Amino acid sequence: MRVALFTETFLPKVDGIVTVLVLLMDHLIKRGIEFVVVAPKLGDEITQYRGQKVIGVPGVRFPLYPELRLGPPTLHTYREVRDFQPDIAHFIHPTLVGTGGLMMAKRLSVPTLASFHLDLANMAQHFGLGFLQPVVWWYTRTNFNAADYALAPSRLVQNDMLKHGVRNVGLWRRGVDAQQFHPRHASAEMRARLSDGHPDDTILLYVGRLSSEKQIDKIGAVLQQVPGTRLAVVGDGPARADLQAQFAGTPAKFMGYLRGEELWSAFASADIFVFPSALETFGLVLIEAMAAGLPVVTSRVGGVDDMVRSGVNGYVFNVGDVRGMIDGVRAILSHQNKRQVMGKNARMFAETQAWPVMMDELIACYADLITGRPPSI
Repeated sequence: MRVALFTETFLPKVDGIVTVLVLLMDHLIKRGIEFVVVAPKLGDEITQYRGQKVIGVPGVRFPLYPELRLGPPTLHTYREVRDFQPDIAHFIHPTLVGTGGLMMAKRLSVPTLASFHLDLANMAQHFGLGFLQPVVWWYTRTNFNAADYALAPSRLVQNDMLKHGVRNVGLWRRGVDAQQFHPRHASAEMRARLSDGHPDDTILLYVGRLSSEKQIDKIGAVLQQVPGTRLAVVGDGPARADLQAQFAGTPAKFMGYLRGEELWSAFASADIFVFPSALETFGLVLIEAMAAGLPVVTSRVGGVDDMVRSGVNGYVFNVGDVRGMIDGVRAILSHQNKRQVMGKNARMFAETQAWPVMMDELIACYADLITGRPPSI
C-alpha cells in the first residue's frame, strides 16, 4: 500500500493536527506502508520524515490562524505525486493544498479520503466573521464531498458535518499513548516548577495553543473563587503576551512549550486539567490529561461527550459558562479523595483508547477504499 498524505500544516509547527499526523506517519512506518507528504513550506523546509519524502508547497499566512500557511499545489507537486504512484490519497482537512490535491488524485484515478480536523466555520464566528459561515460551510462541504469518503473525529462533529450536507461521513476516533501519558511520570521537581514553588496548592493545568478561542483568561475566575488553586499554562501562541499581562499578580505560571518527558511529567504532576476552549474538533489534550490520571473540567466541545462522564472522570460545562467551570473544580475538591478516585477513572477510560487500534482502523479504511468496499468505520 502506498499513501499520499496532503496536509495544510506540518512540522516544525506543533498543534493537535500535526500531533495526529505524526502519530499516523509513525504507525504507517511501523506497518511497513510507504507514504509521501504534501505540505506547505514553513521556512525551514523539511524534505523527508524518517526516510519518507515530504513535498513542500509555497504558501501564505492565514489571517485567522497565523501559524497556518495556505497555498495551492503546483505542477511540480503533481509530477512528484504522480511519480510516487499512490494507491490512495488522504487529505488532512482539505483547504488549499488539499483542494488542489483532490483534483490531482481524480486525474490520477486514485481513491480519496478526507478527514476533518479544523472547525473553520465556528472559528469565523468566534472572530466576528459570522457572515462568512455559510461560505465556509459551502467550501468545506464541496471539498469533503469531492472525496470518496469523509471522516469525523467525534460524534458531535460527525453530526454537524451531516447536518451541513457532507455525505458518507465515518468516524476516525482519537486515541492516546497511555505509556507516555502516564501517572508514573509525576515528579516533585516538576510539581514545584508548575506551582512556582508552592507544591502543596492545587495545581490546575492547561496545555495547548495560547489564542483567544481557547478562552484561557476565564480560568482567572477559578483562581479568584477557589482558595488554594494555582494555574500552570503549558504552550505558546499569539495570545501569550496578553494572557501574561492579564494574569500578572495571580498564582499563574507560564511554562512555554514542553515536549517529551517534560510534557508527560507536567500532565502527571498537576491535579486537575481545566479546558475552557470555545472551539475544538476533538480536544486531544483532554485524553492525554486523562491518561496521566487527571480529572478534567472542560467546555462541551469536540469529542468531550465521547470521553467525559460527569462526576465520574470529570465535569463538563457549556462554552462560556464560567460558573459551571468554577463549580466543576469545586466539586472535584469537595471531598478528600474525590480527585484521586476521578483521576483513576480517567486513567481507566484512557487505557481503552489506544492509538494503534485507531490507526489500524484507518488503514482498514484505506484498504476498503482501494478495493472498492464500503468503509468499515
